[in-house]
Amino acid sequence: METATAPIRQRIARVRDALRQQQLAAVLVPSSDPHLSEYLPARWQGRQWLSGFTGSVGTLIVTTDAAVLFADSRYWVQAEAELAGSGIELEKIPTGAATHPIDWLATNVPAGHTVGVDGEVLGLATAQLLQRKLQAAGIALRTNFDVLAQVWPDRPGLPQAPVYEHVPPYATESRAERLAQVRLDMAALGATHHFISTVDDIAWLFNLRGSDVTYNPVFLAHGLVDAHQAVLYVADGKLPPALQAVLATDGVRVEPYERAGPALAALPDASRLLIDPRRITLAFRLCVRDGDSSGVHVVEAINPSTLRKSRKSAAEATQIRATMAQDGAAMCTFYAWFEQALADPASQGRLTELTIDERLSAARIDRPGFVGLSFPTIAGFNANGAMPHYRATSESHAVITLSADQQGGLLLIDSGGQYVGGTTDITRVWPIGTPSAEHQRDYTLVLKGLIALSRTRFPCGTLSPMLDAIARAPLWQHGLDYGHGTGHGVGYFLNVHEGPQTISKAVPEASMAMQPGMVTSIEPGLYRPGRWGIRIENLVMNVAVEAPEGNAFGEFLEFETLTLCPIDTRCIDRSLLDAGESDWLNRYHATVLERLSPLVSGPALAWLIERTRPL
Repeated sequence: METATAPIRQRIARVRDALRQQQLAAVLVPSSDPHLSEYLPARWQGRQWLSGFTGSVGTLIVTTDAAVLFADSRYWVQAEAELAGSGIELEKIPTGAATHPIDWLATNVPAGHTVGVDGEVLGLATAQLLQRKLQAAGIALRTNFDVLAQVWPDRPGLPQAPVYEHVPPYATESRAERLAQVRLDMAALGATHHFISTVDDIAWLFNLRGSDVTYNPVFLAHGLVDAHQAVLYVADGKLPPALQAVLATDGVRVEPYERAGPALAALPDASRLLIDPRRITLAFRLCVRDGDSSGVHVVEAINPSTLRKSRKSAAEATQIRATMAQDGAAMCTFYAWFEQALADPASQGRLTELTIDERLSAARIDRPGFVGLSFPTIAGFNANGAMPHYRATSESHAVITLSADQQGGLLLIDSGGQYVGGTTDITRVWPIGTPSAEHQRDYTLVLKGLIALSRTRFPCGTLSPMLDAIARAPLWQHGLDYGHGTGHGVGYFLNVHEGPQTISKAVPEASMAMQPGMVTSIEPGLYRPGRWGIRIENLVMNVAVEAPEGNAFGEFLEFETLTLCPIDTRCIDRSLLDAGESDWLNRYHATVLERLSPLVSGPALAWLIERTRPL
C-alpha cells in the first residue's frame, strides 16, 4: 500500500464496513451541503476527505467491492494524479451533468439491493431522478444514510464567522424593497409561503454577507417568507443584537439554524409553499406535509430571487464598472512587476506559480473595496495550464522559466476578486520567452472565439446556451474544441458562479433567457494535455441595443465588456485575424487605456501603455 494513499484506502474500508452493517450495496457521496453550494464549508467536504480528489465538482460512489469518482473533463488530469494508488477508479464524463453516477448505479447495483445517500445534501431534482432510475432497475433507495457521520471521527462543525450587513451605496436596494419584489412574484404564482436554502439567494434578499463559504461572501442560513414576515434561520451568535434589531424593523425574525426543517413541518393547512426543486434538498422537501386536501400545496418554480439578482440594476452596473477598473489597475501593477522580475537574471529559478498567486493577491489587496479572492487563483505554466482547474501547491508547482533550449512557454492566469461593489473573474495568457507558431495559432483561434461572441447581438430572451457555438466556431473550423462551458453568470459581491444563465452545451431552459443587466463570462479555451493551455476570459453585461425606427422584431441585446486588462498581442498570429477582429481588439485596448491610466502610475502605467498599443 502506498504511504500517500493509505489514509484514503482506510477511509474507503470504513465506508464498506458501514455499508455491510447497514445492509447497503452502495453509497452515493455528492459534492454538496444542505444549501447545494458550489464551494463547501469544511463540514461537508466529505467527498474530498474520502477520495483525496480536491476538485470542486465530483461525485463518489462506493460499493462493497468498488469505488468510483465521476469527474468532467476540467478535472481529468488532476483526478488521475490525485487518485493514483488510492484504489478509486476515475469515471470520465463529458460534462458536469448529474445523470452519469445515477446511470452507473442503475447498471452496476444488482436488482433487489439498496443504495444509500444523505438526503440532507441531495438536491430535490437529483433525488427525483435518482429515485426514478433506481426504481426502474429494481433497486431500493434509502435517503437518511449520512455515511460521514459514521466514518469521519474528527468531522468539522458548523462555521462560526459573524454575519454583517451589505450597506449603501454598494447595496443599491433596501431589504424591504427586495422582500416586496419577492412577495410580488410569490403572489403571481399563488404562493403564501416561500422557502429558500441557497446561500447567495439569502444574502441577496436580506442584504447580508458573511464568510462561511470560502471565496463567496455568504453565510449558512435558510429563509421562510410569507406575505407579512420573513424568518432567517441562522446559527446562534452569528448575528449581533444590533443587526437583529435592524432586521426586525424590516419584518425579519431570526431563529436558530436547526429550526428550519420543523418550521416547514409546521406550516398551516392550506398553505401554498413555493420551492425551487433545483435549489432545495430532499430532506427539506420531506418535512412538508402535503398530499391530502388539508395539507400544504407545493408550488415548484425557480426562486424569484435567483432571477432578480441575475439582472443587475443600473446602480449596480455603475458600481461594477468602478470595481472592474480597480481590479484592472491591480492587474497592471502585478503584470508590470512580473515582467520586470522575469527579465531580471537574479530572479531566474525563483519565480514560481505560487509567486504569481501571492503577488497578484497582494496587488488586489491594495485596491479600494477589496474583500477577498472570488476563487482560488489558477496560475498554470505550460503543461499545468492544460488543466482548467489546476491549482499550484507547496508540494507541487512549476518554476516560471525558459526551457534548457530557450524555447518559450505559456503562462495561464485565471483569477478574481470580491469587492463590496462587485465580483471579478479574468483569465489572461502570457508568453514566457518567444511564443512558437503553434502557440500563436492556438492563442489566436481562442481570441477569435472571444471576439466573435463579444460582438454578437441577439434578441432579448434568447436562451443563453444558444450562444455557445458562436465562441466555438473558430476552433471547430480547425477540428478543435474545449470541454468546459463558454460562460457562467457572475454575482454582485456574491458567488462568482451564478445562475440561471449559462453559455454552454447545457440543454436550454426557459429560465436561461438572456435579459438586460445579466453579467456573464466569455471564456473560450484550448488545451493541449502535457503541453499548454489557453483561455481568455472577460466579463460582459447584457445591454439593450437602440432599435432602429420602425423596428418590428423586438428588443435586441449586445454585450458591454466589463473586464479591463490588456490582452497580450505577442501571442497573436495576425494573419488569422480579419480587419473587424483587429478593430475590436484595438478599440478594446483604447478603452482599457482610457479607463485605467488615471488609476496607475510609474511602472504600472508604462506597462499599460506598452500592452495597449494598437495592432
